[in-house]
Amino acid sequence: MLDEETIQRVTRRAVAEIIVEEEFRQLLQEGKPLRLKMGFDPSRPDIHLGHVVGLRKLRQLQELGHRVILIVGDWTAQIGDPSGESATRPMLTHEEVVENAESYMRQFFRVVDRQRTEVRWQSEWFGKFTLADVIRLTSRFTVAQFLSREDFAARYQANRPIAITELLYPLLQAYDSIAIESDVEFGGTDQKFNLLVGRELQRMLGQRPQQCFLVPILVGTDGVQKMSKSLDNYIAVEDEPGDMYGKTMSIPDEHITKYLWLLTEVPEEELGEMDRAMASGSVNPMELKKRLAYDITEQFHGREAAANAQERFERVFQRAEVPEDVPTVRFRSLGEGQGYLFYTDSGPVNVRLARRRADNTLLADRVPAAETLCKLKLASSTSEAKRLLAQGSVEADGERVRMSIKLSDGLVIRVGRRRFVRLVEE
Repeated sequence: MLDEETIQRVTRRAVAEIIVEEEFRQLLQEGKPLRLKMGFDPSRPDIHLGHVVGLRKLRQLQELGHRVILIVGDWTAQIGDPSGESATRPMLTHEEVVENAESYMRQFFRVVDRQRTEVRWQSEWFGKFTLADVIRLTSRFTVAQFLSREDFAARYQANRPIAITELLYPLLQAYDSIAIESDVEFGGTDQKFNLLVGRELQRMLGQRPQQCFLVPILVGTDGVQKMSKSLDNYIAVEDEPGDMYGKTMSIPDEHITKYLWLLTEVPEEELGEMDRAMASGSVNPMELKKRLAYDITEQFHGREAAANAQERFERVFQRAEVPEDVPTVRFRSLGEGQGYLFYTDSGPVNVRLARRRADNTLLADRVPAAETLCKLKLASSTSEAKRLLAQGSVEADGERVRMSIKLSDGLVIRVGRRRFVRLVEE
């Protein structure tokens, strides 16, 4: 028998909803090892902290004696999204699926216990499916039921196309639960419909309906939208320690305790004290955020790496010192009026000379700032470079850069809070 404190920790912390919670509690008390279903789409192999919220819960239940069944969606990944509505569901080859799955599992097992996990591939059961099997499966549900799903409903109302194949995906995910005899399926709140379809299909086919364990959606570092690689507001589990620590420090203050609640073991009472302290102004939110950043970095890289990342952050960002490990780029003049050649990791690149705004004459020792940032990979595009310059986020040896950069041997260019490069003249 589990004590109430343990059950509360499992069912309350980092949980959005459990369907049906009373049934789930009873299963925990029965002591029988549960089969915890977790599926993934191998077209998206990268894991960020948004995924870690659910993975931590899986690990927690593993430590109570339960078993994770990780399903690789190799069969559906090779179908892709014929409607063109989903950029994250391209048609993949078998080789691409395997490569992505290996990348995913390398990251997955940084949180979840490999020894208590069973890996299954969808093709084990769908590879044997016939057209008759598919028709029998589709006969279990109506189109009206599936159009109640929020994204389908919105597209239907807007008269945007919905491919028949798309309606099959929730059914196929549901059948995964049948194939592995899932006791509990995990997903974010945006997966609620699909998880419920699995529960209903199990009931129809004589299995005990799975419990649906929904975890909250983690807001990204922008503090507005959900964490997503496509929105560039994510913290990846394979980020380097300094990047992981620095990205965590960029989250808005109002999300500090939410991150701590979802991604750490800081006690609930202590989190309440933190909220009250920030509201009263008796604590600097940066100090609490540093604790969060340290904890997350330690989880994935260890104590020493977390301490080094924190020391670097304090030195570079709080004391405005230049880090010791600044990457260098060699450069040389191409001759009078010909600009400069920079030797980047991607190969040599030419940068033209800047011009004086007043009379349009060339400036022998200056290069256009936006073009140079792009060529040195300090900005992803000219528009981003111009935005950074307009925001005052670019410095050369501590001086703010606007239109052009005056080159000199040993010049340090700083972009934003974390990007540096030192120029070395040949």
